[in-house]
Order: sequence, then structure tokens, then C-alpha cells
Amino acid sequence: MLGVHEAAAALAEALVGYATQPDPDLTLVVVHSGGKRNEALLKAFRAAGAAVDECPKISSAGERMAFVRNEVRRLGGRISPDAATALLEAVGNDLRQLSSAAGQLVSDFGGSIDAEAVARFHRGQAEVTGFTVAERVLMGDTAGSVEMLRWALQRGVAHVLIADALADGVRTAARVASLNTNDVGDLARTLKLPPWKVRKAQAQARGWTIDALQQAMGVAAELNADVKGVAASADYALERAVRRIVAIRAESARGRDARVRPGR
Repeated sequence: MLGVHEAAAALAEALVGYATQPDPDLTLVVVHSGGKRNEALLKAFRAAGAAVDECPKISSAGERMAFVRNEVRRLGGRISPDAATALLEAVGNDLRQLSSAAGQLVSDFGGSIDAEAVARFHRGQAEVTGFTVAERVLMGDTAGSVEMLRWALQRGVAHVLIADALADGVRTAARVASLNTNDVGDLARTLKLPPWKVRKAQAQARGWTIDALQQAMGVAAELNADVKGVAASADYALERAVRRIVAIRAESARGRDARVRPGR
């Protein structure tokens, strides 16, 4: 739980109470930035025997550079000084984002990271939008969908824009799939869409059944409400919806394959 130093009084009181009777099957991690506010929380958890990790504040450029190098080394990789500088310039000072980026770079480039690797990696992520996320979701790419979603959120793309892009993608795929023609011109005229969007929707609709697309539209509708205040965490609501829609596509594909086999 991040930022408990800013927790409202009721939440802070509940956490203090939880510390005296913790659930043995639950691991709770709380992050406090220091200072006097909600200091009672820290005292309560310490008194209950909680493990405490002190994380000295990293404030200078040199300390952030060392952090990047250590993260890459911890993950089994090596990073050149100019690459570490490029990574800091591309990502900024947020340590969680730096750690995440370091892990992805080690995974993508085999552990040896130079400035060109950093440039290639971030050039590919800079233009992530809600529509990028929606494309991966409709193609059934779980890992790619979640990765693009997290990049979009880190880049500051609004939750509502991502949810709208998902809804638009599913809705357009359903409209194209529901018509009994593959002719791009006919579909464009009927649906009043540009041909390029029809072709994209046709590609995204492959692997889907009409029933599955209807289910996905239901998930998108729930998500619309969630990101507008219903859900406690819009980030969580988005990732949950992404995973649900991809799972619906996978289930529809399995069902279609099962129906095809007996006719062979």
C-alpha cells in the first residue's frame, strides 16, 4: 500500500487496528515516505513485529545513476555509462519506473545494454496510446496488452481515453463481423467508416465470435463506469478489463476449434 503517510484518518486507524491482529495468510506491504504524519502507523507495525526496510532517499543525479546500474546488475545485465544516462533522460527520476525499465531492457537485449538499445526501446514506447492497447487486446496478446497498458499509464495517457479506445475497438470489430460481407467498400459505405479503419477492424475481428464480442462490449461498458469513479483503482480496473477481454477471445477460439474438429 503506497503513500500511507497521506492516508485519511479512518484508513490510518483501520491499519493500526489490523497491525494488532494481522491475517496470517496475507502479506501487507506499506510504504511511508517519512515525516511525522501517520507516524503512529509505523510504530504500530514495528510493535507488531513487522519487517522494516529503510530506503534512504535518492536525490542526486549520481545516486540515480548508481541505482540504475545496480538494478541492471541485480538482474544479471550490464549497462554502459552513456546508456544509463540515456535511460535517466528517457524515463525521469521515478525509481519504480527506472527499475521496471531496467528489467525490460535486460530481458529484451540479452543483458548487455548500450545507448542504442535504450533509444530503440523508448522510441518504440513513446507513441503508446489507448488505441495501441486496444489493438493488442483485440489480437489476443495478453503480455503485449498489459505491457502497452502499463506504458500508456506511465506516459500519462488518461484512464478514460484508454477505456474509450477499448470500447471503440470492440464495437467496431463487432459491427464489421456482424455484416455478411468481406467487401471493404461495401462495409465502409454501410458503416460510414474510412476503408483503412474497416480493414483494421476486419483483422482485429478474426478469432472472435459475435457472442464473444458482445461479452467484450459488456466488459468495456463496466470499465467505462469504473474509470469514471466506480472503481477504487482505475489502474486495476483497466488491467482487469484487458485480461478479461483477452480471456473471452481465447475462450471463443477454443469453442470454435472444438466445433470444427468433428467435421474433419
